[in-house]
Amino acid sequence: MNINFENKRVLVTGAASGIGKGIVFRLVQNGATVVAVDKNQENLNSLASEHSSIITAVIDLSDWTSSHAAVKQHLPVDMLVNCAGLVEILPLTNVTEEGYQKLFDVNVKGTISITQAVVSDLLSRKAQGSIVTISSQASKAGLLNHTIYSASKGALDSFTRSLALELGPKNIRVNCVNPTVVLTPLGRQAWSNPSARYAMLAKIPLQRFAEVDDVVNAVVFLLSDQASMITGHCLPVDGGFLSC
Repeated sequence: MNINFENKRVLVTGAASGIGKGIVFRLVQNGATVVAVDKNQENLNSLASEHSSIITAVIDLSDWTSSHAAVKQHLPVDMLVNCAGLVEILPLTNVTEEGYQKLFDVNVKGTISITQAVVSDLLSRKAQGSIVTISSQASKAGLLNHTIYSASKGALDSFTRSLALELGPKNIRVNCVNPTVVLTPLGRQAWSNPSARYAMLAKIPLQRFAEVDDVVNAVVFLLSDQASMITGHCLPVDGGFLSC
């Protein structure tokens, strides 16, 4: 499958590490101009040193007004990948208001704010577009001690479906990808406990966790014209976890 993003400008949040970094590199390889957004200046500098064509922007997604204004400085873009997100795995009795607010400010509010800025520009230009958000299998299945994380990702699934309905007539597609555990450095650390790791693997028919490229492949496909008839879809990349 030949996917080419030449003459396309793509904004990626959470771009300086993990899944976001993998997405940025693949998009650059496929000819895109990438605006890489992250809160960590040092990681962005490292990213740009590997690919000089990458445009970097330090943005705090938890602040609606400042993030909205910062994104506007890098418009127009043709495509958006909402990859920034926080994880908090705790029993409900240990959840704090501060922790809840921090998680939802990035995972939900930040995603909606950035998407609003990009969509407003696409509509003003009457331009077609494609948006992909990284959700999680936790939005679709009950996972132990994932209460507020699952709730935040469930919100993203619903946001995706409703926005796809709203923007479909404008030729703007909106989808999300719902991975299982992904073996980023943080993912490896989070699932290093053997009992927790084996318990999760036992529920995955393919008997492995996802690699970063497994998620990148799905994101790039959904962004591309190869998926021109796909919108409003939440695509599991979970090795069959949600099917069994």
